[in-house]
Amino acid sequence: MSATPGGTFTPAGGPTLTRMGYGAMQLAGPHVFGPPRDRSRAVAVLREAVAAGVTHIDTADFYGPVVVNEIIKEALHPYPEGLHIVTKVGARRGADGGWIMSRHPEDLKAQVHDNLRHLGLETLDVVNLRLGDMDTPNEEPVADRFGALAELRQQGLIRHLGLSAASAAQLDQARAIAPVVTVQNMYNLANRQDDALVERTAAEHIAFVPYFPLGGFTPLQSGTLTKVASRLDASPQQVALAWLLRRSPNIVLIPGTSSPEHLRENIAAADLLLPADALAELDGVGLRGGS
Repeated sequence: MSATPGGTFTPAGGPTLTRMGYGAMQLAGPHVFGPPRDRSRAVAVLREAVAAGVTHIDTADFYGPVVVNEIIKEALHPYPEGLHIVTKVGARRGADGGWIMSRHPEDLKAQVHDNLRHLGLETLDVVNLRLGDMDTPNEEPVADRFGALAELRQQGLIRHLGLSAASAAQLDQARAIAPVVTVQNMYNLANRQDDALVERTAAEHIAFVPYFPLGGFTPLQSGTLTKVASRLDASPQQVALAWLLRRSPNIVLIPGTSSPEHLRENIAAADLLLPADALAELDGVGLRGGS
């Protein structure tokens, strides 16, 4: 893996990650449930991402459930040196595909063991504790939950810990228990409620990982974004990703796709230069509520 898409970022005490990573959620079936329509294509996308130099793959055992982790294992095990698989715990799936928040300390430990088994690993690189609701943080206490994961870290089953959908106060609580190397929150060009947390994590050398960097299940809609992309002869998605990479040096991206073509497009965004006038226009999108 010679290329490093978007350069790299190394959190304090954590692994060195390519800033352009890959989110594996879309490798499952519709609504992140069940198997993909084309498993061989899913395997091919993962292999192409790694061949392109991506060293950061984001996953969770509740994607599918289980399906995505099994595809990652099929595609990449034994894992290349330097490849970092980051997973999440804190949710399960119902028989109907519903999302069930599940953060009892003992169940979190069971979820870690599920991830280990389905990925074929003895130690997980990074485990993020999923907090909040599906899209937004809340202020639930984290000490017992994060403490359960910290115990597994002490036992050698986890190397590093992170948070997902977390508030600044929850980051404080978690850091009082164990080091935090990643914060994974919803953040993109039009949804910038975590601007202050981006600045804080940069100052504290913590990776900030935006989920839904392209808007999520409802893609970003912005006339400004479309206009800038047309001027730069790029897609709006590429411009949105390039803006995030310019936003702060600690931002590490995990755009997801099940398409090799879209994967290549996303990786190419790491090389897209945004002139000062384009940056100024894009910076105003979030301030105007996504116009």
